[in-house]
Amino acid sequence: YYNVVHTKFGEAVVVGRQEGDCFLAVRIMLPQKERPVAEGVEKEFPGALYSPNAGAGICSQISKFFEGSEAVFDEADRDEGIVQGFARRVLTKAAEIPRGFVMTYSGLAASIGVPGGARAVGNALAWNPFPLVYPCHRVIRADGTLGGFGGGLKLKRGLLEMEGVFFDRRGKVMQENIREGGMK
Repeated sequence: YYNVVHTKFGEAVVVGRQEGDCFLAVRIMLPQKERPVAEGVEKEFPGALYSPNAGAGICSQISKFFEGSEAVFDEADRDEGIVQGFARRVLTKAAEIPRGFVMTYSGLAASIGVPGGARAVGNALAWNPFPLVYPCHRVIRADGTLGGFGGGLKLKRGLLEMEGVFFDRRGKVMQENIREGGMK
């Protein structure tokens, strides 16, 4: 099943499965300007059915997030079993980056004990099934530029600006918004 969340950036989608009374999200799909929502769902989850009540809890938190409010994602709303090993370490550390701040790929790699693992961190973030829950948009290149993002760089910058991250005139994140090593 899937449900659509209308945001100022476009339509986000939550895809999941029903297990008894529980809906378990298996993927959050970010707004894509170049691809209609239904097309993206059909491509990745053929046969998924639209249900306006599916994942009401996680959809509500996604709405709050896109409105600029603090969102609290309940682990019981998603299938965490699909996030394992190195990817779990990367995504868990990304979730510790506070709103209004970013960390570099290399800094995140070093913080989980893999110095020189920036590319591996980037690959794990690119695979992130739960963007926003694990805020991969808060990870940038060492030179202060945005790097990649599944929702596109315009969305990545928009999310960061919404969270209070500032950019210089060249489009690089301001140094005061970058955290390395310890998060707090």
